[in-house]
Amino acid sequence: MKQQEPPNPRQTLAFLIKLFQKHNLGAKSKLGQNFLIDLNLVDLVARSGDLSPEDAVLEVGTGTGSLTGRMALEAGSVTSVEIDPGFARMARELLGANPKVRLVESDALLNKNTMEPTVLAAWREMAAKTGCTRLKMVANLPYSVAVPVLTNLLIEGPVPVRMVGMVQWEIAERMMATPGHKQFGSLAVLIQALSKVTVIRRIPPRSFFPAPKVDSAIVQLDPDPAMRAEVDKLATEKVGGPRRLRDFLRDLYCHRRKNLRGGLVAMQGRDLTKKVVDERLAAMALPGEIRAEALDVATHLRLCAAFG
Repeated sequence: MKQQEPPNPRQTLAFLIKLFQKHNLGAKSKLGQNFLIDLNLVDLVARSGDLSPEDAVLEVGTGTGSLTGRMALEAGSVTSVEIDPGFARMARELLGANPKVRLVESDALLNKNTMEPTVLAAWREMAAKTGCTRLKMVANLPYSVAVPVLTNLLIEGPVPVRMVGMVQWEIAERMMATPGHKQFGSLAVLIQALSKVTVIRRIPPRSFFPAPKVDSAIVQLDPDPAMRAEVDKLATEKVGGPRRLRDFLRDLYCHRRKNLRGGLVAMQGRDLTKKVVDERLAAMALPGEIRAEALDVATHLRLCAAFG
C-alpha cells in the first residue's frame, strides 16, 4: 500500500515566508530557530535515522513540522516537542490529525542537566501505544539545546538506539576530536566514551532560513552497550557512572590551561594535594606534566576512577 504524503510535503523558502507572514511568526534567535529549506537535507536527516515501524522517535524542535511529517511516513510514532506556542499551533494545523504523531508544547529540558520528565513520559506512552520496541531521537535540533539534549539522553536515558541531530559545525568538531587536537576536551571524551560518532554531512548556512552565521552538521550517535558497561563501572552508591564521568570531566577541563597535575589539584571539592596527586598518577604511570587533552578516552576513565 502506498504511504500517504504528509500535509506539507514541500516546505520551500517561498512556502515558509508566506507561512510565517500568515501566522505573524518569525524565527527567534534565542531559541536557536533555523529552518531547513533544502528538502534533500530534510530527507537525509530522516534517512539517517534508519526508521521503521518499530521505532518511536523523539523530535526536539517541531518547527513547521516538515521533518515531523517526513518521519511519520516510516517510523512507528513521532513525539515532537516545540517550546514556542505559535509554532506549536502552526505545526498542528499543518500536520493535521495523525495517530502516529504527538505534539508536545514544552521545553525539552527541565534544566541543562535533565530532560523534562513529561516529555520523556509522552515519548514512552507513544511507544507503548503504537507497539514500538525501539527508541530513537532524530531532529533538526535548536542550537541552544543541542548539546544538553544529546548528552542528557546518553547519560540519564532513556538511551535511544540511535540519535541523529543537526548541530553547529563547531560542536560536531568537538564531538569528533581526537587526543591532541585543539577541540578535544570534555564533550569529546563523554560522547566517545558512550557512543560511536559519525558526521553525516557538513551543511552551509544557505540551507536554512534564516541563514545562521556558521556552518552546521548532521551528526549520528550510536550508543554502544559495551562502551557504556565500562563507564557504568565508575558508579558509586550515590552517582551513576555516566553522570560521575560528566561531573569529573567538567571539573577537570575547567582548568584546561593547567597540566594534568595542576588540573587535578585545582578541582573543587576533592581536597587533593600535589603529593596525593603525584602518588596516584605515578601508580597509573602518568606524568603530571602532561595535559589532559593529550590523553585518550580510556585514560580519562581511569582518571575518573582514581580522582572523580
